[in-house]
Amino acid sequence: MLEKLFEGAIWRSRFIVLLAVIFGLLGAIVLFVVASMDIWGVAVYTFNTIITHAHPENFHEDIVAGIIGAVDLYLIAVVMFIFSFGIYELFISDIDEAGGKNGSQILAIHSLDQLKDKIAKVIVMVLVVNFFQRVLHTNFSTPLEMLYFAGSITALSVGLYFLGKVGK
Repeated sequence: MLEKLFEGAIWRSRFIVLLAVIFGLLGAIVLFVVASMDIWGVAVYTFNTIITHAHPENFHEDIVAGIIGAVDLYLIAVVMFIFSFGIYELFISDIDEAGGKNGSQILAIHSLDQLKDKIAKVIVMVLVVNFFQRVLHTNFSTPLEMLYFAGSITALSVGLYFLGKVGK
């Protein structure tokens, strides 16, 4: 009798992960809104610059960096969504809406390893996007620095190639 009560309490304690699900979704929504506001800011800056016929120094780099920064936030929001959906499906229940004929398998998670793999791939993409955002404002003054830059691009490309091979 005591064993049955204890096991029931342990089993029901899994609902504590709903906190991670709810706040993960909230975090994703916040990141989507912030990234969208960043894109809006870049658009307003661009249109104001066009209207005033001004051409500030680093105009193109600033626009690209702003958009890449927003893409970075969108990707992190996607990580939060994948995490929330995956934790819910693993600990609480399958999401019925996702399983129907209109459902997508992109968020279907059947094991912790599968959740980790999906999150890891998106995190790698976040790092790649962040790398390129930082490179936009880097000044190269020596040929050796350019060689390091080329080497880092090659390393990223090779890493992404093998990351794509692992999932297949």
